[in-house]
Amino acid sequence: MAGEMSMIGSVILALLLAGYLGQQYLPPPKPKVIGLDLGTTFCSVGVFHPGSGEVEVIVDKEGRKSIPSAVTFTHTAVLAGQEAVELSDNNPQNTIYDAKRFIGKLFEPGVLEQESARYPFKVINNNGSAEFVISTNHTFTVSPEFIGSRLLLKMKKMAEQQLGVLIQKAVISVPAEFDERQRNYTVRAANLAGLEILRVINEPTAAAMAYGLHKVDVYNVLVVDLGGGTLDVSLLNKQGGMFLTRAMAGNNKLGGQDFSQRLLQYCMERVRQEFGVTPTLKEDIHRLRQAVEAAKLNLTLRPNATITVPLRLQEPPKGPSPVLLRAVVTRQLFEELNEDLFQKILAPVKTVLAEGHLEKDDVDEIVLVGGSTRIPRIRELISLYFRKEPNTSVDPDLAVVTGVAIQAGIMGGSWPLQVSAIEIPNRHLRKTNFS
Repeated sequence: MAGEMSMIGSVILALLLAGYLGQQYLPPPKPKVIGLDLGTTFCSVGVFHPGSGEVEVIVDKEGRKSIPSAVTFTHTAVLAGQEAVELSDNNPQNTIYDAKRFIGKLFEPGVLEQESARYPFKVINNNGSAEFVISTNHTFTVSPEFIGSRLLLKMKKMAEQQLGVLIQKAVISVPAEFDERQRNYTVRAANLAGLEILRVINEPTAAAMAYGLHKVDVYNVLVVDLGGGTLDVSLLNKQGGMFLTRAMAGNNKLGGQDFSQRLLQYCMERVRQEFGVTPTLKEDIHRLRQAVEAAKLNLTLRPNATITVPLRLQEPPKGPSPVLLRAVVTRQLFEELNEDLFQKILAPVKTVLAEGHLEKDDVDEIVLVGGSTRIPRIRELISLYFRKEPNTSVDPDLAVVTGVAIQAGIMGGSWPLQVSAIEIPNRHLRKTNFS
């Protein structure tokens, strides 16, 4: 008996040693579960690499870590991401964006007609669900989950090309306020893209995981998620590895696009003052919009930015020779143009604290998510309100996809294993919206 026990012990020791040596010297297996962030304005895909424990956010052919959440329909193809954006000015009625706002939602009569007025494409009501009208060779409709599936399919192919393996499984994030129907339709979009969803994770929880908060001793976490088109503020309670969303508030019509629009209006007024004509040509407005977006990004790092844009102003032969707009925009001017919008960010922050029955000092960690939280004035407002600096250790554009990729690694059994986050469902929670 003693000999048998000794032999069993030797076998176990040999297996452990083989496993250790394999982890040290053999190439780690390729990740086969991807993490997906299907955002309103941009979306991203990431993977957790076994062995190194590193998260890689997959880039597109041009090296971008995020792709626009837009899909365009032409006479011959369906294009997603940056390719769709490049065709949007010439094909606005067949380029669908903001589909995430509609996925899985049931609308009252008349509401979708109001929403449709905001977009160049047509939105109709089909028994309470939104559908988008496409007119190419013929007229037809597509659902929000179909639009989502084209974006998810593109990201699936990006990951397969980068990793050199077939991807069939994923973890996906959704806003914390999504109800069961919205979550199911998001999963349906993934299924249409050929993906099996192993887990749906709330975006604030994913962001908290990206910041490593599932592994440290914090209790109250405030997540401020300000993207291109929406503001979401969530108050999380964490006990051990479990997260409970205590309160949510936001503004689904406030984001980086609105800040850019204020600067675009300023530039159009400058053109009118200097050249006597307000830009109306699509290509002029497109160039101005691109220049304004670049200037906004530069102003997060520098005190001023120069906008230089050639403009035609009118179609020839009516119009004069092309003109050149050159404007130096300071960070102070940008902040003055948007100060009233920036102040609106604090309203949902105050609401989640009140609904969560917390004082400002009770918040242990403030997490910033979304590219618009890079704007210095926004960070300053949050810091002044809480009298403490927010956590900025993670790229805010990639916080959600990083957390989802970590969860994907956990679901795929990758080593070194991370501490998993468990979400406690709060089915009675409702989001307060200030739009």
